[in-house]
Amino acid sequence: MLGRRLSGAVLLLMLGLTLLHPPPARAELEVDLALVLAVDVSRSMDTDEQQLQRDGFVEAFRSQAVHQAVRKGVLGRVAVAYVEWSGPTEQKVIVPWTVIDGPAGAAAFAERLASTDIGRVFSTSISGAIDFGVKLLARSGVEPLRRVIDISGDGPNNSGRMITLARNEAVAQGITINGLPFMLKRPSGIGDIENLDLYYQDCVIGGPGAFIVPVRESRHFAEAIRTKLVREIAGVPEPEPLVR
Repeated sequence: MLGRRLSGAVLLLMLGLTLLHPPPARAELEVDLALVLAVDVSRSMDTDEQQLQRDGFVEAFRSQAVHQAVRKGVLGRVAVAYVEWSGPTEQKVIVPWTVIDGPAGAAAFAERLASTDIGRVFSTSISGAIDFGVKLLARSGVEPLRRVIDISGDGPNNSGRMITLARNEAVAQGITINGLPFMLKRPSGIGDIENLDLYYQDCVIGGPGAFIVPVRESRHFAEAIRTKLVREIAGVPEPEPLVR
C-alpha cells in the first residue's frame, strides 16, 4: 500500500512539473530556402508572354540543373510557393508552399503548376506583390536559412503604395528580393519604361545577394528562369552574365 502511495505521489509530481515546464513544441522543418515566385499576370503581359513565363517555370522545375541545386544545399530541401499578381489587392496563390527535396518533389510541383489555368487582371502593383510575399513567407510553416521573393514582370509599379517603401521594409526583415524583368516589347504606352532592367535594379530588388536576370528575347525565357532559380536555390553570391 505504501509503495502504491509513493508511486502515485511521484506521478503527481511529474505531472505538476510537466504543466509548469511543458516540453518544447516540435520545431518547424528546416529548409535551405523559402522562395516566393511572384509572377505578373497584369494586362500588360500578353497571352504569349504569360504562357512563355508559365512554361519557363514548369521546365525549370523539371530540369536537372534545378534538381542538382536543391541537392547541393546544406539541408537538401527548399520550400516554394507560386503566386500570380497584378493590382494592389490582386494576388492569388497558384501552388501553395511545397517542400522540394529531390526530383520527384520538383516534378510534382511542375505538374501542379502546368495543370493550372493562367489568370489575367489589370493594373501592375509590384509593391502589392512584395507585401503579399512578405505575409506569405511568415506563413510558410518552415524554418528557412534564407527567404527570397522573386518578382517577374514587364512593367513598373503603377498602382498601390510606393515600390521602394515595400522593398525597403521587406529587406529590413532580412528578405532578399530578386527580379526577372521582361523586355520583349518596346515601350508603347503611358507608364512604360525604356530600361526596365535599370528600374528593377534601382527600385525593386534588394537584400543580401540580390540580382536581376533580364529577358530580351522570347527564346531566352526558359534559360533565364532556369538560371535564376539555380542561383536562388544555390545562393550564388556573385552575379553571372545577364541573359541577352
